[in-house]
Amino acid sequence: MKIELRFFASLRETLGVSQENIALPTTVKTIADLRMHLIDRGNPWSEVLAEGKVLRCALNQHMVDESTALIEGAEVAFFPPVTGG
Repeated sequence: MKIELRFFASLRETLGVSQENIALPTTVKTIADLRMHLIDRGNPWSEVLAEGKVLRCALNQHMVDESTALIEGAEVAFFPPVTGG
């Protein structure tokens, strides 16, 4: 499966990438699987996306939780939590 990844705000700055097109192994079926797949890349990915860190995610510009199934050609975006003031 091929998807487009997008990273915003501090995630983009730390990772040094705003978007990436990747082909995923067949074992990656959900947003949670994708997050673990990216963590396996090592630092800085493992720090930024570490389990326990609160992140928001969207699939095709709709906010979703990590149990959401991935679909071919989807855009998956990761965001740090947003605070206002």
